[in-house]
Amino acid sequence: MSDMTPQPTPPRPRRLLLPLFLALPAVVFLIVFFVAPLFDNGMRSILTQDGWTVSRYVSLLTDRFYLGIIGQTVLLSAGVTLISVVIGYPVAYFLVRKAGRFAGLIIFLLIAPLLTSIIMRTFGWQVLFARRGLVNTLLVDELGILSAPLRLTNSPEIAIAALVHVLVPFMVLSIATVLQGIDTRLEESAKILGANRLRTFWEVTLPLSLDGIGTGAILVFMIANGSFVTLVLLGGGLQTLPLMIYQQFNTTRDFGMASAMSMILLVIAVACLFAQLRLVRRKGA
Repeated sequence: MSDMTPQPTPPRPRRLLLPLFLALPAVVFLIVFFVAPLFDNGMRSILTQDGWTVSRYVSLLTDRFYLGIIGQTVLLSAGVTLISVVIGYPVAYFLVRKAGRFAGLIIFLLIAPLLTSIIMRTFGWQVLFARRGLVNTLLVDELGILSAPLRLTNSPEIAIAALVHVLVPFMVLSIATVLQGIDTRLEESAKILGANRLRTFWEVTLPLSLDGIGTGAILVFMIANGSFVTLVLLGGGLQTLPLMIYQQFNTTRDFGMASAMSMILLVIAVACLFAQLRLVRRKGA
């Protein structure tokens, strides 16, 4: 008796080529506008008229001045991230557990700064804290607390505040997404077993929301690490890698050093992406 079991039909070449054809525009776009510029930038950082060299990277990683710039860039990003966590976590907790029907309004207020041009936001800070701005006018003319206006603009504190203002929404939304997935029965069980609200939060809610904090921290750190316009207009003497890259391109015209600096900045960003990937893998394990 012959075997009547139907044999699977081999896939048609057209079915195999269709996914590749559909992905071709995206692949070409990434190669032309992402891979090729990065490759060209990397080559610029190691090529000179006499051949190739790594002296620029040696200078960046050994010279105290450039190490200070890199350190200040990382410290600024870390500081903005820490402040965003401290401010964003209570907002995210209130948004998920207490806001109720006002949740939509809170989300709108959170993302509203992201809908405004970065130039307008930055000049808004300058108008608010200028020598004759709203804050100084209130303190000097209206309340009479001060006899002379304070110098509030062009200071590192204002630059950090402006960065936090626009980056906190990323932190809040990252944490809120994770908090929404936490089963409230776990917190209720902890309270039934005798834990007060603070202990329940510290031992149950906070550990379960660490993934959201980690994701938000990586996003905020990466964006703050590459921030440029806010620091140019409000930096008050802060020196970071994006500002140094701008100066190398437009002032000293040292394109090779600017390319090397941008590659160092890229390495920091890739390290953040690697940390995020490890975080996702640990969560899915």
